[in-house]
Amino acid sequence: MTAVGLRERKKQRTRDALIDAALDLFLSQGYEATTIDQIAAEVEVSPRTFFRYFASKEDVALSLTADEQEMFLAELVARPLSEPPFAALSQSMRAMLGILREIDGAEAGRIMKAQRLVHSTPSLLAGAMRLIRENERRLVAEVARRMGTAPDDLQSQLVVSVFVSIGLLCMNGPTEDLNGLARRYEDLLTLAERSLRPGWDLPVGSAEPEPEPEPASASASAAG
Repeated sequence: MTAVGLRERKKQRTRDALIDAALDLFLSQGYEATTIDQIAAEVEVSPRTFFRYFASKEDVALSLTADEQEMFLAELVARPLSEPPFAALSQSMRAMLGILREIDGAEAGRIMKAQRLVHSTPSLLAGAMRLIRENERRLVAEVARRMGTAPDDLQSQLVVSVFVSIGLLCMNGPTEDLNGLARRYEDLLTLAERSLRPGWDLPVGSAEPEPEPEPASASASAAG
């Protein structure tokens, strides 16, 4: 492995250690009561080193959420432009769920700790909602690009709003483990796809998908 590769691995280990220390301290003694000095001390680094990785306590507490949003946007950008917008969003999320199912136990535990912390800390929940709204604007811009419309186009905003609402509904349920969270998200995506009219997310004026042909027996019954 190159020196650059070794440095990057060391940086990632330090970042992970700071996240783990912060989450454990936040959950054991409270978010407000925990200081950056205490987090740094747990990892045996200086506060100055902490600030090389994170701008604040909120930044480290919400870092996993921010990372997941970056990964999701990258998945969406990589989806084929031939996919309808909602399908591209859904398939990007399914790719993310697949990644989550394959992560090791330590990373899964880290994610669930962060979820518990956010949902038990009003200031962090507010911070998470700010991140979601900021990310929603980026998703609207990407969906608009795919649709060939401006970001202020109402249909692009509607498509993303429906998708984001599914995520919020998923997060409002119990978070006993990561696999359960992934299953609930998949169930909600499937329910949405079954409930929404085909073509609802296509640009105005686009050809709508052909309806499914009726079974021969149903047509005969109607004729009778």
